[in-house]
Amino acid sequence: MLRRIGLFILTNIAVIAMFFIVSHIFGIDSNYLKPNGLDLKSLLFVAAFFGFAGSFISLLISKPMAKWTMKIKIIDQPKNTQESKLVTIVSRIAEQAGIGIPDVGVYPSNEVNAFATGWRKNSALVAVSQGLLNEMTDDEVEGVLAHEMAHVINGDMVTMSLLQGVVNTFVIFFARIAAYAVQKAMNRDEGGAVGGLVYLGLSIAFEIVFSLLASIIVMSYSRWREFHADKGGAKYASKKKMVAALKKLQTLKGRVDTSQKSLATMKIADKSAFFM
Repeated sequence: MLRRIGLFILTNIAVIAMFFIVSHIFGIDSNYLKPNGLDLKSLLFVAAFFGFAGSFISLLISKPMAKWTMKIKIIDQPKNTQESKLVTIVSRIAEQAGIGIPDVGVYPSNEVNAFATGWRKNSALVAVSQGLLNEMTDDEVEGVLAHEMAHVINGDMVTMSLLQGVVNTFVIFFARIAAYAVQKAMNRDEGGAVGGLVYLGLSIAFEIVFSLLASIIVMSYSRWREFHADKGGAKYASKKKMVAALKKLQTLKGRVDTSQKSLATMKIADKSAFFM
């Protein structure tokens, strides 16, 4: 249902690639490259460092990136009854859960969708599309908001970052091994030299491929946590309102904007989530 981590994963891949390019240029990662092969212990340390750094930087910038990419209008002072209801619902749930009140926003789109993001519970963002507000009743909107708030309250983005850090570590580790093997095979006639732009390019290419494959693991966890958010939605709104919201979303599942593939998995009902 709600698989909103596409932007997070894409940003994560970009950050890791940038780290590797910079570290390769300045020789920061050269400790694991030895004349007679790879130092796997040093490589694992480098992979873990860059893997978790990439994941948590992606988490830290997820909120401003979402605001900028989706042109979200933050409701500082409600200008109408609809905006007032959004802020009231989110504030009530936040106070009930004992967390800081998230930013509440609306983004201009006819799709029927919503998402939550942010690097910590007390500094989150909950946003809904204008299309969702146009199509749903007050009770259905409350069910959706309760679901999104459950993600915030459960700390799902932080947990996702930890999982992504572990996944990144193995992606970087095996990408370097694969790049080294290919580079060695390509340069066998020249003494098996390691390094240069070929190794850099191969490493980045393998990282992208392995990251996309590893995202299946992340997506599977994301699907599992959606059921917990549904339970939270029933708790913070009501079972009736949560069921009503899910039923309405099912009937409107085609109303999802797929023009921005990098954001596909941030959305409620995008069937292209695994093919971003």
